Amino acid sequence: MISLPDFPWDSLAPVKERASSVATSDGLGLVDLSVGTPVDATPEVVQEALRSASDAPGYPQTWGTPALREAVARWFATRRAVPDVDPDGVLPTIGSKELVAWLPTLLGLGPGDVVGFPSAAYPTYDVGARLAGATPQVVDGLAALGPLTPSTTPRLLWLNTPGNPTGQVLGIEHLAKVVAWARQHGVVVASDECYAELDWRTERGGSTAPTTPSILDPRVTGGSHEGLLCVYSLSKQSNLAGYRAAFVAGDPRLVRQILEVRKHAGMIVPWPVQAAITAAVGDAGHVEAQKAVYAARREVLLAGVRAFGLKTTHSEAGLYLWATAGEDAWVTLERLAARGILAAPGTFYGAAGRQHVRIALTAPDERIRAAASRLSAG
Repeated sequence: MISLPDFPWDSLAPVKERASSVATSDGLGLVDLSVGTPVDATPEVVQEALRSASDAPGYPQTWGTPALREAVARWFATRRAVPDVDPDGVLPTIGSKELVAWLPTLLGLGPGDVVGFPSAAYPTYDVGARLAGATPQVVDGLAALGPLTPSTTPRLLWLNTPGNPTGQVLGIEHLAKVVAWARQHGVVVASDECYAELDWRTERGGSTAPTTPSILDPRVTGGSHEGLLCVYSLSKQSNLAGYRAAFVAGDPRLVRQILEVRKHAGMIVPWPVQAAITAAVGDAGHVEAQKAVYAARREVLLAGVRAFGLKTTHSEAGLYLWATAGEDAWVTLERLAARGILAAPGTFYGAAGRQHVRIALTAPDERIRAAASRLSAG
């Protein structure tokens, strides 16, 4: 029997019930900012690609079409400053969560192996280690990558940049040090970068940064993707959560290893979704438009959060405000619920989040404005 943690969202039900029962002057009832699920329309260019590929009587390619893999390689070059992605090192996946959950197993990890991940992290990194029978272990920061014993050195190290829930962005120098350490110790590094296009840091001139650095950036890798994987989802940037559209890219040797297992297991992205992925990564316009929508929502909500007495930490990128009042997360949740607002407790993401809440930007404009107004009220 695999030992898995309780599904955390079930414990939020009583708080959601209380928040839903609050009578609000705006008449909108509950404003649910607990889950980062997109609410805006799927871009028409992607919908059209899906419709055009709907006649799909044959089995799709597990590896993905050559057109898809080449389009992803071009996307890395044009949007992520990574000009050297080999299309043979690209593989579509059924959303990114399934890959996160199954990557340790796909790489052949098992009992006695360690999977490392950040102290404030997406719970599925832990779950994936357990599914493989490996040991989940917090490995947080460069200091933790010092002289480890064989029993504590991870075979797989997860990075998440921009981070969920924190929104922290890891810089080129940090990533390069991690890669150098990992290669010295024979560790595979998988970087979950699904919020990369939603970077709110400003550059000189006042414009927001177009994208965060990738683990595959030549300034990080020294020109080789050996031992490195970048996991990417289109759910956030392209409103494709319902499509389950994602990919992994990097070391062609590792991608082929993952591919061989997925062939046997029937883990195949449907052909119409492969066509949608190809269209999505080839169209930057809809990404820029969606980013502008989230930027406006973030500005409104951030003002309300600060007026409520919460301080944001990191929150440099992504779809969340990582906020704290210096109190237990569940106390903050109850105070938010009293205003008809639901957020997620930081404890869902590890002990490091015990005094934080995660507040999502993924609600329609009207509800974002209502939440900010409620938070700003005396």
